Amino acid sequence: MTANVPDMVGAHGPPTRVIVDEIEERRHVLDLDDFSAREILAILDDTQGMKEVLARDIKKVPTLRGKVVVTMFYESSTRTRISFEEAGKILSADVINMASSGSSVDKGESLLNTGLTLQSMGVDAVIIRHPHAGAPNLLARALEGVSVINAGDGLHAHPTQALLDLFTVREKLGRLDGLKIVIVGDVTHSRVARSNMVGFGKMGSQVVLCGPPTLIPEDLKVLDSQLVDSSFPGRVQISTDLDQSIRDADVVMALRIQSERQTAGFFPSIREYIRRWQVTSERMGFANNNCLVMHPGPMNEGIEISTELSHGDQSSISTQVKNGVAVRMTLLYRLLANRKSSNQITELGE
Repeated sequence: MTANVPDMVGAHGPPTRVIVDEIEERRHVLDLDDFSAREILAILDDTQGMKEVLARDIKKVPTLRGKVVVTMFYESSTRTRISFEEAGKILSADVINMASSGSSVDKGESLLNTGLTLQSMGVDAVIIRHPHAGAPNLLARALEGVSVINAGDGLHAHPTQALLDLFTVREKLGRLDGLKIVIVGDVTHSRVARSNMVGFGKMGSQVVLCGPPTLIPEDLKVLDSQLVDSSFPGRVQISTDLDQSIRDADVVMALRIQSERQTAGFFPSIREYIRRWQVTSERMGFANNNCLVMHPGPMNEGIEISTELSHGDQSSISTQVKNGVAVRMTLLYRLLANRKSSNQITELGE
């Protein structure tokens, strides 16, 4: 089945060309488990065109005019929520922000009934962040004609963060295959680590998960034997020694200690954590010369990463934030603009 690519020609200036690859139509973005490497590459390619739109003086295209997007955030967020809102508005969608506080959730309304209410109102997409793993999947199964995007669910997944990280690395280093990606910190409570493990693994990178043994969950400690298969052309390793892991690294990503999710002491002290697992300029001396420093945010500067390094020349943290808008524009475009045809070229207007 094919359909014409929506016309994205604007009123001003030369068009931007975005090549639409032939990818099976996707309705939801729940995790990267069901994304092929080919689909991920197509998303990264389209995102480059979206970045060109963001570079213009007038950041507006009519692509999703008439579409209604609702953000449902049951947890706090700055980067993800605002970038999704910005992405939708740049594409001319009507974006409605819904927080659990101040809605009927305060009166005991269930997630399912909230979703069904939004469906009855005719919304086109729901972007959800929820403290419980599987909440986006619940909505995706229950709602008809509504796309669901997972903006982070419990400890499970954060697929759009992983996609923007993949885009940032490829943009900076020119490739993904064969790279060594070191992710260090609170892996146990990090949905970002899980999604990046899947994403970078599918693209052929070697992923090293590093941190205190108490902050690496038991189910990930057997990855070497269980995840080296056809869906993970890369290799996943577990380490508790950052000084050893960081050697010859191409990317080092620090994770925040998520104290709000911790119910017990996972390491002796902050001082001990800093001594053994903080990403510093001195430690980066053992990595490759062009090694990128990344962080999904928010940062606890001076704990998981030194202040000097987080704002230094090797840091790609601000670039990650900028790329997050472009990646989320791409996903909204792909889900809502009904693109199905092969090898078509869409014109993005200013």
